[in-house]
Amino acid sequence: MENRKKIVVLDGYTLCAGELNFDALREFGEVTVYDRVAQADVAARIGDAQIVLTNKALITAEVMDACPRMEYVGVTATGYNVVDAAEAKRRGIVVTNAPAYSTQAVAQHTFALLLESLSRVGAYSEQVRGGAWQASRDFCFFTEPMEEIAGKTIGLIGFGHIGQSVARIALAFGMRVLVCVPHPKAGWDDVRFVTLDELLADSDVVSLHCPLTEENRRMIDEKAIARMKPGMRIINTARGGLVDESAMAAALTAAGADAAELPDGLAIRGGKTLHAAKIEGCNDHRIVMAMAIASALSDGEWTITDAEATAKSAPAFWQEFERLGGRTR
Repeated sequence: MENRKKIVVLDGYTLCAGELNFDALREFGEVTVYDRVAQADVAARIGDAQIVLTNKALITAEVMDACPRMEYVGVTATGYNVVDAAEAKRRGIVVTNAPAYSTQAVAQHTFALLLESLSRVGAYSEQVRGGAWQASRDFCFFTEPMEEIAGKTIGLIGFGHIGQSVARIALAFGMRVLVCVPHPKAGWDDVRFVTLDELLADSDVVSLHCPLTEENRRMIDEKAIARMKPGMRIINTARGGLVDESAMAAALTAAGADAAELPDGLAIRGGKTLHAAKIEGCNDHRIVMAMAIASALSDGEWTITDAEATAKSAPAFWQEFERLGGRTR
């Protein structure tokens, strides 16, 4: 019994939400399960444990310094960017992930997002629930643009288990499939392997299915977005860090605000008057709506591109904006 390992589960609730238990682990050692953990408490929770299971808690070099008995980190997800893998390798700590455990679920969710964007089912459902269709003078009720998926081009960045599953579904829908990966895969005659520039220029939809690395962090930035078609869609079911969200900070700064991007947000300091500006909406509903609200505090006129992007989440945004005193033309 003296040689039994200490096993710590850092964020068990994220892993199983109360639907599973960790009893099987007790065969291998003394198990401590935490439902959740603040990042500041990670090292203390690990203590002198040799085996650590994590889903979202970060295992950094500093955590490794504080937990010298750590031998193994099991990431209970496919993406392992929560661990400083290079530092773990240097120290001889084994790191594993759980590949292919959610392939079909993620592929399904990719198309749930795409179909919602094309068909506006959520927006129409809310309008029917609110009585707008019943009150309409016409049986054919159209307040949101709807598009067919067949014939559109989807560009896949990454072509592992999930990317391949998305490709199969896309082909079944009658879509044209482009793929950008370092090495084309054999047996996929129905898809076309292209460069990133070709994919960005030719796709109606760009869907991300690659791991997050230092090499591809913020790969979808302002320059990448500028190469895309007007009105195209970006779907990211991979890692948030693949997309550069600094466009909002850049837009605010251009208008005279004191704005700075943070690792997980945006810091905006008040006390400055905003001025006339041209804002790139980047086909992002969040940027467009935030900039519209900020424009109400400006002493000049703002031009915001991709204004129609608000339909993704707030179809009536511009009507509400005007009702509250905002002006558009």
